[in-house]
Amino acid sequence: MDWRAACAAVIPCFNEGVAIGALVTGIREQLPRVIVIDDGSSDDTAAVARRAGAMVLENGTTLGKGAALQVGWTQATKLGALWALNMDGDGQHCPADIPSFLQCADRGTAALIVGNRMNQPSRIPLVRRWVNRWMSRRLSNLTRQLLPDSQCGFRLMNLEAWRGLPVQAKHFEIESEMLVLFASAGLGIEFIPIQVIYKQEQSKIHPLRDTVRWLRWYQQARRRR
Repeated sequence: MDWRAACAAVIPCFNEGVAIGALVTGIREQLPRVIVIDDGSSDDTAAVARRAGAMVLENGTTLGKGAALQVGWTQATKLGALWALNMDGDGQHCPADIPSFLQCADRGTAALIVGNRMNQPSRIPLVRRWVNRWMSRRLSNLTRQLLPDSQCGFRLMNLEAWRGLPVQAKHFEIESEMLVLFASAGLGIEFIPIQVIYKQEQSKIHPLRDTVRWLRWYQQARRRR
């Protein structure tokens, strides 16, 4: 497949002016179409991303990661992309790993390919590692398949498959919802090893608010199964 034509990178951002320029530059060496969704940032995220060559869509207010991703996926579809490569804007995902996603899609039937950081768990901050494992166990049980790194945002997704799913998540539960929806639809999910990069970035997850939101989503997902 001609991935430069078939795939667009989609990056939701909130106050990532420090990291987004280098990330866009690195991605564009492999995929020329990069869509950055500035989700109500108060810094220069949008300007930096544009200078690096990204198409920038700006939400007037902060809508949430899930809502920002759906804006990006819709735009990628309008541009004729068949696949969306989702990456976080804070620099914890390495563009050097992109070929592994594309190769996996070329050789298999997966509609969703997810980065797996759990081959190097000691490099993940302790609390994030524990929470990821806790969520991943529950989602694995819910979907009846192994989901080793359910919270990784580095993903390659088939856009036609996405358009057929009832996606509703607006915030950080989007990663979990996509796994459950793809699994429920019988669509192939694969995980591939990626580099684990943590610097000094601050997580945008609000420990209490987003935990309550995820638990509420999880209970609803269990009732629907």
